[in-house]
Amino acid sequence: MVGWTLTRYLAKRFALTILAVFASIFMLIYLVDFVEMLRRSSSLPSASAALVAYLCLLRVPAISEQVLPFAVLAGCMFAFVNLSRRLELVVARAAGVSVWQFLTPPAMVVLAIGIFSITVYNPISAWSKEQADRIETDLFRGGKSLTSASMWIRQRSVDGQAILRAENSSDGGSKLSTVSVFVYHPDGSFHERVDAASAQLKPGFWELRDVLISAPDDEPHSHETYLLATYLTPDQVTQSFVAPDAVSFWRLPEVSWRTEQAGLDANRYRLRHQTLLARPLMLLAMLLIAASFSLRFFRFGGVARTVAGGVIAGVVLYVATKLVGDLGGAGLLSAPVAAWTPAFLGTLLGALVLLNQEDG
Repeated sequence: MVGWTLTRYLAKRFALTILAVFASIFMLIYLVDFVEMLRRSSSLPSASAALVAYLCLLRVPAISEQVLPFAVLAGCMFAFVNLSRRLELVVARAAGVSVWQFLTPPAMVVLAIGIFSITVYNPISAWSKEQADRIETDLFRGGKSLTSASMWIRQRSVDGQAILRAENSSDGGSKLSTVSVFVYHPDGSFHERVDAASAQLKPGFWELRDVLISAPDDEPHSHETYLLATYLTPDQVTQSFVAPDAVSFWRLPEVSWRTEQAGLDANRYRLRHQTLLARPLMLLAMLLIAASFSLRFFRFGGVARTVAGGVIAGVVLYVATKLVGDLGGAGLLSAPVAAWTPAFLGTLLGALVLLNQEDG
């Protein structure tokens, strides 16, 4: 076992290095976002420099949270390089400390960072993103949240299921324009298609205006209004348009359950929740990848090559995570499989490389 003094020393070195790298990335993102936001808001009289600075400060936590694995990778590599340059790792090896023993303190550090990031930092970043979206809506759209991309809503009601498609939405999805509704009987058979100029969500129903109804066994006919029953509430519809990274870790299970009960697709919220749960394991994988490349520096040479190899390995793992996440978001993989597989495989591969290097 590693002594308490060495454990505390290694944990402190790795923690400070990782936090320094993360803080540097945080400030870089903030500066870039601040300059870009100043350019976008230069023609708005209400956009003062102080307001833009505050808006960017609210936006950065959610962005920087996504690069946390890279901060851990870079911080661990820098820490290993400094320990090697000072011959501290050589002394530790000479004292009989194996690679697995001096990896235990940094492993505890990255696991603690992962747990802190999902239980404390994530709720803060979700809250700040929600506030930033509200300020940005008021600043650039005059307080009216408008989505121009087409959207789909699947719902259940006492009359059966219905699928709504709209070209535009506002007020968080409570108001729709250029709407098409495909209505089904409770037994699942098709009932009719309803085309409307607009739709507004009211308690217990959608109110559609300027309606054209087309049924399989009837001629198309027009109506001024059409009422479509629904179980959806304004909060549920609004929540369905909220990005998963704007929902805190503690609220994700509830939001996922409520979204699913309303007949909407809750897969992205489940995937986000599982991804957050897998984050400590992902950070541990980054530590093992950093150790796999950084521990070779002063024994085999080729510092630049090994650093590049570590960076490439981290990027490959990140790309694989995004690819598997997209498959999970599309429903091709279950949320737990899509979230945990990259972290699990990254940890296994990192441990395998270390076993091959250190133990033959």
